Amino acid sequence: MRLKVSVFFGVFILSVMSIFADQPEQGHTAPWTKEQANQWYQQWGWLRGCNFQPSTAVNQLEMWQAETFDSVTIDRELGWAADIGMNCMRVYLHHAAWDVDNDGFKKRMGQYLDIADKHGIATIFVFFDDCWNPTFSVGKQPDPKPGVHNSGWVRDPGDLLFEKPELISLLEAYMKDVLKTFKDDSRIVLWDLYNEPGNSGYGDRSLDLLKKAFDWARAVNPSQPLSVGVWSTGLTNLNKVQLENSDVVTYHNYSDLANHRELVESLKQHGRPMICTEYMLRPNGTIPEIMPMLKAGNIGAINWGLVAGKTNTIFAWGKPLPDVEEPPLWFHDLLRKNGTPYLQEEVDLIKSLCGKNK
Repeated sequence: MRLKVSVFFGVFILSVMSIFADQPEQGHTAPWTKEQANQWYQQWGWLRGCNFQPSTAVNQLEMWQAETFDSVTIDRELGWAADIGMNCMRVYLHHAAWDVDNDGFKKRMGQYLDIADKHGIATIFVFFDDCWNPTFSVGKQPDPKPGVHNSGWVRDPGDLLFEKPELISLLEAYMKDVLKTFKDDSRIVLWDLYNEPGNSGYGDRSLDLLKKAFDWARAVNPSQPLSVGVWSTGLTNLNKVQLENSDVVTYHNYSDLANHRELVESLKQHGRPMICTEYMLRPNGTIPEIMPMLKAGNIGAINWGLVAGKTNTIFAWGKPLPDVEEPPLWFHDLLRKNGTPYLQEEVDLIKSLCGKNK
């Protein structure tokens, strides 16, 4: 999830072979072996789905806070996802919702998992995030700004960590509590520890939290694998930590088919299962272009967005259109609020690839 278009232009080599060393950095617990990771992956078949946010939530806090947790909408929209053949959703958490109500937050996570599982949908949970608004507050969340992409989305922990370094203890307690609670839950595919570390101009300032996130998670030792997706060739130090410590290779690519294929070929060299946890930006890399290639390689295909809603991700990054209800071309998302497709041919292809049109 990007503040601006910064995708993998050219092959993701940036000394990838030397970056992906045989052993992780000193001080880090070793990731799974390639053999363990590939054996684990066999149970899932081909993973396909969306980054999921119910259409009634402007950000992660509105999704998870008790006052606005919308199980009815979640149930309805995940039902639509299942109907077109999807079997996995990537879902963002936020530590502030946990901090207000530890047990209630985890109970709502359990409710979400119950609903998703009912529809045959597994889950990838995301802990931290360096994208969009730098600050947050609990309670009522802001209304979406008309025509502005992700106007209400908030980082986690954002600038607060740099202003209050002592927050690190709370973040550790949060991650470990959630992981211990769900460490053996078979409905969870993997734990995505940190979305796009270094985004928003943070760069290497995110290294410390990234390393700690892996250490905290390894200390809990969940049965599910750990990963942090690579997303920018320029963040060499962060990429090194991400690739060395991830059990499964995850990545983001919003570019066209040729670029995406080059990236896939370079990442294949690591011999680990691969999941694309963000893709599909019209018109760069569309579902009809990218999804068949991912299926052919048994690479997980998680596009951005299911139902158009309060996140306004049908609008483009950095190109607000406050005076129009709908842009001439949707940037992300597959379905309208009533469940009908934005592009019928797009959904027909998804159904075909997922075996739902038989």
